[in-house]
Amino acid sequence: MDIGTLTLLIIGAMALMLMLGVPLAFVSGAIAVVLTVTQFGWNALFVVGSRTVEFLDSFALIAVPMFVIMASIMEKSGVAGDLYRAFHVWAGGLRGGIGVVTTFVAVLLGATTGIIGGEIVLLGLIALPQMLKLGYDKKLAIGTITAGGSLGTMIPPSIILIFYGLTAEVSISHLFLATLMPGLMLAGFYITYILVRCGLNPAMGPPLNAEERDMPLGKKLRLFGGVLLPMLVAGGVLVSIYAGFASITESAALGAFGAAVVAWVRGRFSFEMLRDVLVQALRTCGMVFWLVFGTNALIGVYNLMGGIDFARTTLGGVSDEPTVILAVMIGVFVLLGFFIDWIGILFLTMPVFLPVLTSLGYDPIWFGIVFNLSMQIAYLTPPFGPACFYLKGAAPPGVSLQDIFAAQWPFIGIQIVALIIVVLWPGLSLWLPQLVYG
Repeated sequence: MDIGTLTLLIIGAMALMLMLGVPLAFVSGAIAVVLTVTQFGWNALFVVGSRTVEFLDSFALIAVPMFVIMASIMEKSGVAGDLYRAFHVWAGGLRGGIGVVTTFVAVLLGATTGIIGGEIVLLGLIALPQMLKLGYDKKLAIGTITAGGSLGTMIPPSIILIFYGLTAEVSISHLFLATLMPGLMLAGFYITYILVRCGLNPAMGPPLNAEERDMPLGKKLRLFGGVLLPMLVAGGVLVSIYAGFASITESAALGAFGAAVVAWVRGRFSFEMLRDVLVQALRTCGMVFWLVFGTNALIGVYNLMGGIDFARTTLGGVSDEPTVILAVMIGVFVLLGFFIDWIGILFLTMPVFLPVLTSLGYDPIWFGIVFNLSMQIAYLTPPFGPACFYLKGAAPPGVSLQDIFAAQWPFIGIQIVALIIVVLWPGLSLWLPQLVYG
């Protein structure tokens, strides 16, 4: 059977199994095993194992559970609530001010986590009831939290960029610097949109009650005392990475230790909390790693069959224009984002896309940011839209999944604009790494 027919069969089998509700990790792993046995025989099954061992044999991979532990400790020590209280009394008098505060807090939480799930749940529990109580437009409030919470992967440290860096074999430190300006730009767009909508229609985002924001200046400043230490920990992690004082893995371990110190200082540390944190880290990393194992094995077998060369040739035959090929790649990212998670998209596409991309003269660091922005769109778009389902689990009664999906479209439009800007202006992503590292 020729490779083109086999490719169509693989895609069809994956689509069918995903529609039946089989997890992607088991879909890709099962197809990899079947292909190995049918094409090369039972003795070739070592390929599946060797691909997994080869990927796991990376020191930088240890950073993933360390950052997950750091994020989990910060979550359980009440940092999100203190951040929200510290800032909402300052901007609460503005029309749309609580929405602005929510986005700003989302950026700060992104610097301590790098994972969107916990951030959206926290904001859904803390900010959404407050915004709805004030009379905010429901769609604006919901969209602010899902879009703002998704910024966790655009603000370093970012788990997505760690895996991308390992896959593309590029510097993770460079990726962290490259994503910073586009991430802040996207947050700025969200804030601008909120202020403009509420300025044109004040009923969409009423200001905070005077009683809640009327407090002495000293008390307002003291509210920052509860968040100073967590922010120092997050800042210390990033500075140690950018300045070259420590590797990504070492910085992540220091961040996890610093988060534990923060929890102890705040009186929240206990062995029960530590146990919950470690269990959560095991579950999160177990889910991600199983996805990696399955998709990595499938790509390995497909490569042995000549599939990667076939895919490259097919992709290169789309057009002679590099911009058209790039647009097709981005379209594939967005399309796959309707159905599967970012880790599956990353490992299924990058072995094919990256060689073509570099042969066309594009920078793989910049392409990592393009991929990251494409995943921002994927987080919000139905029917998969993980950010929507995260929020649904934390939303108060009266907020339906239909409400959540309907609230995403203006923010998806903003994400598309940001993606176009980064595509047309690569320097926005690359100037900071070039400035720091030369």
